[in-house]
Amino acid sequence: MPTPRPPLTAPALRRALIAGARRVIAGRDALNRINVFPVADGDTGSNLAYTLGSLLNGALSRRSRHIGELLKQVGDDAIDGARGNSGAILAQFLFGVAEYARAQPQLDAATLAAAVRHGADNARAALAHPVEGTILSVINAFADALDEAARASLDGDPRPGFAQALARARTALARTPLQMAVLQRAGVVDAGAQGFVDLLEGIAEFVDGGPRALRMRGEAGAANDACDGHGHNHGEAVPAAHDAVDPLRRWCSECLLLGDGLPREALRDALEAIGADSLVLAGGAARLRVHGHVGAPQALFDVCAGYGSVEGMKADDMLAQQRSIERAQALAVVTDSAADLPEELAERYRIQTVPVRVSVDGRDYLDKAGLSTAEFYRRMAAGGELPRTSQPPPGDFRRVFDFLLGHREQVLYVGLSRAVSGTLQAGEQAAARSDARRVRVFDTGNAAGGQALMAWRAAELAADGIAAEAVWAELERLKPLTTTWAMARDISHAVRGGRIPPWAGRLARWTGLTPVARMRADGRLGVSGGVFARAGAPEAFAGYIARRTPRGQRWRAIVGHCDARVDGERLLEALRRRLDLEQAFLVETGPALGAHAGRGALLASLQPVPGAA
Repeated sequence: MPTPRPPLTAPALRRALIAGARRVIAGRDALNRINVFPVADGDTGSNLAYTLGSLLNGALSRRSRHIGELLKQVGDDAIDGARGNSGAILAQFLFGVAEYARAQPQLDAATLAAAVRHGADNARAALAHPVEGTILSVINAFADALDEAARASLDGDPRPGFAQALARARTALARTPLQMAVLQRAGVVDAGAQGFVDLLEGIAEFVDGGPRALRMRGEAGAANDACDGHGHNHGEAVPAAHDAVDPLRRWCSECLLLGDGLPREALRDALEAIGADSLVLAGGAARLRVHGHVGAPQALFDVCAGYGSVEGMKADDMLAQQRSIERAQALAVVTDSAADLPEELAERYRIQTVPVRVSVDGRDYLDKAGLSTAEFYRRMAAGGELPRTSQPPPGDFRRVFDFLLGHREQVLYVGLSRAVSGTLQAGEQAAARSDARRVRVFDTGNAAGGQALMAWRAAELAADGIAAEAVWAELERLKPLTTTWAMARDISHAVRGGRIPPWAGRLARWTGLTPVARMRADGRLGVSGGVFARAGAPEAFAGYIARRTPRGQRWRAIVGHCDARVDGERLLEALRRRLDLEQAFLVETGPALGAHAGRGALLASLQPVPGAA
């Protein structure tokens, strides 16, 4: 008689899950390339990797003696770290498995089958409108096969049933193109479903091979590297189709909602009432990961805030993601929302922007994505608490970096001056955790239009196929030549925020002098002088700048205004009369700087045109 195999214990389950998570992470680039549903935004692999990475850094990084305890930690971490549609569905599946199995010291075949069935049902219930031919179909097939194996099991060993269920999951994966026309047209299987099979295959590899399966082997060992015989060729990029993104719901928005007795159905109804699509509500009564596609991210966050505490906000422009990977180039350029980057340039050169956080009246918002500049200045005009800004968490940068690395050889983040914000440091931390060899971080020593000019030039060179090292060298050359000036008639916000010294505020009140500040060589904003003008302040500011700008030079210029468009137009026109501006843009400066400069502030940034310096 064969020796009975020991039951599945917490240490073995933990190591198996580690192997599965690493398998998905190793194959994320291939998953990104086949991502065409629900939208072809090329980030399913990155989202699944981020979701499972939260487990590796959380529950799976700690030893556990009890399966129920381990699974509860896995479920909670999955909800907290879930990203994207497939990531949220997978998180709800894991949460449901944990919910059923948390009282079990070990898993036999029947318990595992029941827990997986509970997880599958929970995953389906998390969606407002479940669709077949997706990760849901493969999860359901896996659960069905485990049910059948458990009923036939004589000794309760879950391993043989797992192997049978994995085979059924592979078959369900191969059928996804037959269930969804968009997959069949693209010649791929569903990316989320493939990711779930990759997870199962990593677990099976551990079951078969033991600890050696825990070694990270990179793409070569991933199940989804090459054509798998089902019309599923991972080696070729799948062209994005713009009609896959509803322009009225272009923002993939997510948050973590915390509370007591969160009413899932009422929340879902409220979100559907604002037109949210692709809704996933993953979690339980105390914490929900909310995912939806909306036209305005803040609308989703505001609805959620009516039911509990909102944390971990994120919003990705899916249309911008599509466009950023369409052009064949090796280097991707990223900046942050402190840059006054004209929308025309961001779209033309496929520049991705990571939003700074803005706090107004006790609520946190995503700069420009969650809170429009117009709404920000309207609230500022109403008075109340002084708005504050804070740097994006490293996770925001890492999500963008990982997505782009799935489609580009290298990424260059052109960031806000280190001397005025921790934003650049957050980008550096993300780069180190993402891929320090392929992600570089450039300190512009600038902000607003100056930072935008640097990002523009970098993206322009990247679009021309210039190598990353040469782009870096050009930015180093332009850094001391790129200048930013600022003038604020009301500098109380800048004084209260510490950007302008108190003596400058007193001087302005006593003399009627309007202070002028400039980004210095050390990357800080410092008072450099002032102008005595009221009605003609924009023109006087232009004259001040022109007198301190080299003659005989052609310039690119970005003029920013803080809720003062007419003054901005006057400043730009006055600069045109005094300087040779070859290319110039007028933009509304966003909350990241408007919170410190205050309403009515004007900014002007100059950079020599390419080849002219």
